[in-house]
This record gives sequence, structure tokens and C-alpha cells, in this order.
Amino acid sequence: MAEFTRSNRSGETGSTLVEVLIAMVILMTGMLSMANLMTTATVTNTGARTETLASVFAEQKIEQLRSLAYGFDMSGLPVTDIDTDTSVSPEAPGGTGLQPSPGNSLQQNTPGFVDHIDAHGQIVGNGAQAPGTAVYTRRWSVEPLPTNPNNTIIIQVLVTPNRARGDADLGNVARLAGEARVMTVKTRKAQ
Repeated sequence: MAEFTRSNRSGETGSTLVEVLIAMVILMTGMLSMANLMTTATVTNTGARTETLASVFAEQKIEQLRSLAYGFDMSGLPVTDIDTDTSVSPEAPGGTGLQPSPGNSLQQNTPGFVDHIDAHGQIVGNGAQAPGTAVYTRRWSVEPLPTNPNNTIIIQVLVTPNRARGDADLGNVARLAGEARVMTVKTRKAQ
């Protein structure tokens, strides 16, 4: 029986076509995996950025509302800011301040309890419809605490990227990915 050996005149051996093809398949698999990883990382980073900005914008509105007067005057009478418009920049008279909001102010854009902001956090509108330059919609509610309605209020803020929310605005408003919903309680303090 004849034996076949592979050799050439200089004693060097080379790679066969099969070995080259296997190496290319391994290399391509690695490259496709890296491409998939890069795509996943980009999508995740974009989502994280959107959610982080929404959280920052929600906290800004909470702090703005918390800074409004809600306490007692020198004679012991309750004082509540009920006319500052916080849906414009700079704040102006003629708004809703810390007035109790309608029950659906987190579910729909309610004038006096909504503003629309661009990607830099600048207010670009405050009506029921978001202007074309708006990237986020910020809704808030102010409601008395049921156990102490005269001296304690609950403030909630929902920030959403401008997109269709589907059924998320029904009932108890759901927080979707890329959104922020924060809440605080404010109690009257003697001055």
C-alpha cells in the first residue's frame, strides 16, 4: 500500500484550504459576536442616558415645587403659593403653584401641571400638545395627604420621552423604560 506524505522540496509545510476555511469561520464568528455586543451596548447606553436625563428633569421639577411657599405666617395662618407658574422659565405669576391638581394630571397633559422640555432641560412649551422641539414631557400632581389634608401635600412628577405611551396612562400611571417618576411629601412648618 502506498503511503502519501505531504512535503515540498524546501521541507516547509503549509496550510491546507480546509485549515484556512476553519480559521476564517472562527474569525468571522468572533467578529459577528463583537458586532452584536457593540449593538447591544449602544442600545443599552442610549436607554440609560434617556432614563438618567428623565430622572434629572424629574428631580429638578420636584425641587422647584418644593421651593414654593407652604408653611405658616407670623400669626400662625397657613400660607400656600397657589399662583406661581412653574411651567414657564423663569417662573411667573398666574400659574397653579401648589394648588391641588386634577386627578388625571399624571395621565394626560393638563395645562398648569405640565411642561415640555428639550434635550437640554429648557422649557419649550406648557400646553396639551408638545411642540416639535420638545424631547420630554413633564407632568406633575399636587394632592393633599388624606390623613392630614390641611398641612401635608404629596407631589409627584412623571417625565416621559415624547412617544406614545399606550395603556400606561390608564389607571395608576405606569412608569415605562426610559421614564422617571418621583414623589415627595411636603408638610407645613412654622416659621
